Amino acid sequence: MSMANKDNNVSVSVCANCGKEGDVNNICNKCKQVKYCNAACKKKHRHKHKKHCERYVVEKHDEKLFKQPPPQYEDCPICFLLLPTLSTGRRYQLCCGKMICSGCSYAPVYDNQGNKVDDDKQNKCPFCRTPACNTEEMMKRLQKRVDAEDPVGIHNLGIFYRDGKHGLPQDHAKALENWHRAAELGHAAAYCNIGNAYYDERGVRRDMKKTKHYYELAAVGGDVFGRYNLGNNEANAGNMNRALKHYMIAVEGGYAGSLKSIKELYSHGYATKDDYTKALQLYQEYLGEIKSDQRDKAAAAREDYRYY
Repeated sequence: MSMANKDNNVSVSVCANCGKEGDVNNICNKCKQVKYCNAACKKKHRHKHKKHCERYVVEKHDEKLFKQPPPQYEDCPICFLLLPTLSTGRRYQLCCGKMICSGCSYAPVYDNQGNKVDDDKQNKCPFCRTPACNTEEMMKRLQKRVDAEDPVGIHNLGIFYRDGKHGLPQDHAKALENWHRAAELGHAAAYCNIGNAYYDERGVRRDMKKTKHYYELAAVGGDVFGRYNLGNNEANAGNMNRALKHYMIAVEGGYAGSLKSIKELYSHGYATKDDYTKALQLYQEYLGEIKSDQRDKAAAAREDYRYY
């Protein structure tokens, strides 16, 4: 601990056990809040400090865990509307590395005279105008994105290894390797897939502590699916208040499954009417942010995916 010197307002370190002032640099490894003059004092004071230490660590952990996370994806670079949470509402462009909403991907293209471009000329990336390609060329483009340290491209390569798609063998070890790499580069969804791997025993043994750890990293990074999974884990453990907190954050992030879970909590008396009303409002606000006529048309058309 530290205390201020009354004469000059200089902070002085004080051993939490013996009260010695001065060169007190042996810090509690868990809470980082209490200092000791040596290891012997730390050990002697442990039984007195343990409860406070554990409570402080839990409080700081929850403060970070339940803080409103940043959006997982930026706005669509063409229409500047919030990108939808569901993968069906957005498309990753391998040619330029941009994430485009399905509405802009589906929208017709017009020339500078206002005339609609012919279909054969329209079959290009909506952002950089690179022509569509076959699967073989797609994998070459993906490798270029991976080599450029693009976290979304690296994450997608992990998915292809997990599923054994596009000519790649099913290899859970390589899937995990790519997800760890993507996560380190800031792609929160990769943490969720790592957590899923530990839960589903894909390439690793089931480990619920690691599952929870990676779901938490995903949730803090803005991934709504990791957040929803945390809510389910808490609900299964009987921690309904914590489950509700997770579901609320996931609803605000646009995940409809969490809205359904909050409705179930309400029907069983674990959430109030106000909680459910708030969840409905949050989800409606999210829908308002992502809605556009062109996105609705794209959803209705269910256009086949093209590789760019």
